[in-house]
Amino acid sequence: MKPKKDKIQLAEMYNLNKYSFSLQGTSLPIKIFTRLTIIASDPSHYNSLRSTSNLTRHYDIVAVYPKTEKLFHAACTNVDVDLICINVTEKSSFFYRRPPINAAIERGIFFEVIYTPAIKDSTLRRYTISNTLNLMQTCKGKNIIISSGAERPFELRSPYDIATVGLLFGLSEEAAKAALSTNCRSVLLHGESRNTAFGITYTVRKHQVNEDEGAAGEPVFKKAKES
Repeated sequence: MKPKKDKIQLAEMYNLNKYSFSLQGTSLPIKIFTRLTIIASDPSHYNSLRSTSNLTRHYDIVAVYPKTEKLFHAACTNVDVDLICINVTEKSSFFYRRPPINAAIERGIFFEVIYTPAIKDSTLRRYTISNTLNLMQTCKGKNIIISSGAERPFELRSPYDIATVGLLFGLSEEAAKAALSTNCRSVLLHGESRNTAFGITYTVRKHQVNEDEGAAGEPVFKKAKES
């Protein structure tokens, strides 16, 4: 009886392996994107990020890690990038001001926050939460993505755990989910448009004022009474 049982188990394993292979054959291929991150401690480091430079055209995502407030302001207003990395491993030396943050949001640039330092050490966790809350108070949770920054596999967390960490960072539940899904896709689209498009134009339909109404918007019956 034992050989028959072994044959049944082998048959079940064969069917299972055959099913798994069929799933692999029908699944979509994995696409790996390339990224360039420049740690900027001097204004000259931004020279390679000019529109005339060919360096950034070979990467899907271009990110910059500014070390000073002036470099952060330049990255938000002038530099052509997709991501601005936020320092979370040490206490921030400057406050995030609203004008450059709003300029970056209008340009479609996103801010990246990593969560790995928050699970490594209590001191790094304090710096991460403090710097991130400082940013959230200015940007109101807009244009934020949360990345791992992991160097080892066991430092990775599931999307639901990361969304919970986003609540500790000051994000709402909806903004925390967007930081893991739709905002990441927007970064890829921004990088694609950076390599393919030179500008965007849009048209707005102008409201036409009725000839029977005056410049001050007076009703028709009032104009007829005055005349």
